[in-house]
Amino acid sequence: MNKIIIALVLLLALTFSGAASVHASDDIDNKIKELEAKVSELRAQGDSLSSKIGALDGQIKLTEYKIASTKHEISDLESDITAASKRTKNLDRSLTDASKVLINRIRATYKAGIQGTITALLASGDITSFLWRVNYLRVVQVHDKQLVYDTQQAKEDYVHQKEISENKKTKVLGLKTQLEEYTTQLDQDRKDKENLLTVTRNSEKDYQARLASARAEQQAILQATGGGGSAIDIGPVQEGDVIGHMIIGESACSTGTHVHFEVYKDGSLQNPADYLANKSVTWNNSPDGQFSFSGSWRFPVSDEVSIYQGYGMTSFARSGFYGGGPHTGIDMGSSSTSVHAVKPGQLYRGSVTCKGRQLLFARVDQQDGFRTFYFHITP
Repeated sequence: MNKIIIALVLLLALTFSGAASVHASDDIDNKIKELEAKVSELRAQGDSLSSKIGALDGQIKLTEYKIASTKHEISDLESDITAASKRTKNLDRSLTDASKVLINRIRATYKAGIQGTITALLASGDITSFLWRVNYLRVVQVHDKQLVYDTQQAKEDYVHQKEISENKKTKVLGLKTQLEEYTTQLDQDRKDKENLLTVTRNSEKDYQARLASARAEQQAILQATGGGGSAIDIGPVQEGDVIGHMIIGESACSTGTHVHFEVYKDGSLQNPADYLANKSVTWNNSPDGQFSFSGSWRFPVSDEVSIYQGYGMTSFARSGFYGGGPHTGIDMGSSSTSVHAVKPGQLYRGSVTCKGRQLLFARVDQQDGFRTFYFHITP
């Protein structure tokens, strides 16, 4: 019994390391803080290719350090969980043994409580021996009560340690999800840098030219969708009617044949992919890649559709071509230059100035309350 009690005391003295090393080393933490400050500084320096590349390089290194930090934290937590598992198993065995001893002691104490005083009196040769035996029984009873208390405390500690272990397992799962997100972010940052170097040919002059065109196009589109420019009422159109043709080659604020398609509802910009029906397309929007179409509208262009840029924070948007904001529509093309109304409504043809030239567009005020715009098309 003494060995079991000693084992219980030793196990109860062990502290489950709830504050184990769940953070990366101080060096990694400090490096992350330094890189965050550096990236913010580079992003605030203005629109130059060197600052954008510098910011992307800093972001890449920052994400690499975050990955290292998260891996370190996961490793520490998994070590804690393994150690805790061993401790709880040992504690479980000791508690089982202690419980057996406790049951036997309770039985013995019960018998002693009934027969103890009489037995002690009959077995005693004198009053001194009798008092000694009675006192001994009381000491044993006090010891038994303490054993009951210690066993109960050990059981509570066992349950508490298991709860902490489960919490750490949950935290590990969360960190692994975060690690996947960091890994995806790192891959995206590297592709964004490669794409930026490719489209600008690592030339500050080319970067500034593309930046100026993108910003000018963005402002012209905002003006047109806000009611600016000029627009002529053509008349009603039905779903699928040809409302224009994509301008072949270079046009105002554009270097390639495509239609820029935007959707508005109650004056609020919408993601066109939420309304266009799902269909097979060719993805020419590297490095962004595929996204889903979840609506029921027909496409504004015919089959053999090519997607050149999606809606939202695309690679070009992340590189600052739209002033830090999103790409506001979907750029697409097809084997045919014909552009079709996606829904019935009233057709308008218009233009808006973009870098001294006229950016042509069509607008359909749809019968369902939506307003759709089709930029870079001619009648």
